[in-house]
Amino acid sequence: MDYKLDTGGCRMNKKGCNRNSTQKLSTFDWMCDLPETQADTDFVEVQFKNTRKGYFLNSTKIPLEKGDMVAVESSPGHDIGDVTLVGRLVLLQMKKYNVHPDKIEIRRVYRKAKEADLEKYQEAKSKEQGTMIKARQIAESLKLNMKIGDVEYQGDGNKAIFYYIADERVDFRQLIKVFAETFRVRIEMKQIGARQEAGRIGGIGPCGRELCCSGWMTNFNSVSTSAARYQDISLNPQKLAGQCAKLKCCMNYELDAYQDAIKNFPSKEIQLETVDNTYYHFKTDVFKGIVSYSTAQNFGANVVSITAARAKEVIAMNRKGIKPDLLDDHADEEVKPASIDYENGVGQDSLTRFDTAKKRPNGKSNGKSNKRPANRPQAAKPDASENKANSPRFKKPVKKNDTDVTEKNE
Repeated sequence: MDYKLDTGGCRMNKKGCNRNSTQKLSTFDWMCDLPETQADTDFVEVQFKNTRKGYFLNSTKIPLEKGDMVAVESSPGHDIGDVTLVGRLVLLQMKKYNVHPDKIEIRRVYRKAKEADLEKYQEAKSKEQGTMIKARQIAESLKLNMKIGDVEYQGDGNKAIFYYIADERVDFRQLIKVFAETFRVRIEMKQIGARQEAGRIGGIGPCGRELCCSGWMTNFNSVSTSAARYQDISLNPQKLAGQCAKLKCCMNYELDAYQDAIKNFPSKEIQLETVDNTYYHFKTDVFKGIVSYSTAQNFGANVVSITAARAKEVIAMNRKGIKPDLLDDHADEEVKPASIDYENGVGQDSLTRFDTAKKRPNGKSNGKSNKRPANRPQAAKPDASENKANSPRFKKPVKKNDTDVTEKNE
């Protein structure tokens, strides 16, 4: 199997495991190196523009591989798409998306796309940008509260799908009539959400990278504010929202690690009692294993940081009616985080190597200092007037035998 590099990073060729770099929300084919699974079913997955997919029956047993352009049955006419999955994995995907062949009609694969099909396909695709701009102008003129995000022409050019976003129900019966008269094609309106629009259009996130939904993600998972609470992220809508104005998908990436680590911590609702004070939960550092408690319930006052094990110990003592003198039994010692000690396996230097001045072999510090030692004697400065008097520049000439003679210094 040959490999190649492209703008999307290290990827295999179109027959390999990795997806094509031009496809969005496509599935990783982890069965690609099992040839015996390719003939398990006649169903194939075909992907069209951006994220639209469909499952079709290869009833004529056409030898298909990933990356082949095929003409498939549509209503009306035919459509042109890219084969993205074949074999046993197609059955798993159909089960995942509740596509049951015994309950719904599965359309057929006609043939591999011919040159004439591809020319007509490219001609239809070239109209999409101009159609979208014109459609937005028409919707605005009809004063409809909706946004047309994308337009997709069918492969044969007989139908156009208009993807739109609307916060409320929209009556676009008049809009469809105007579209049909203007574009002379069959019109289909499909409502999508803000996440789907971001995945179709793409963009750059606040992290400076390509949006995950338009890059490598295979499906959209629900994101809730509880993910931010588990990770102690500030509930600031401006920072939690992505380009689609919904909660960022990346909030789910580290959620499982936080949920596993937080199992070893006591509940935030439990108060700790000492002889002098009552302590309330203030904040938690999950990966360092440290819990901070405050004597005030709503803000930080007399904050004490202890380990999770010590917090559980104090809770057990309080349940027995015992109140310790201090919340921290090692108040004079520095609290050591219960984090993992990372080994320097690659021979890297310490990150703090420049913080302290290195000593020379003779014991002297290598750092330079502008301060003069206190016990160092200072040389006495000569009097300025004395230097001026003794300087040859200021010696007055003495007349001798009507000749200016400069007195020599003895």
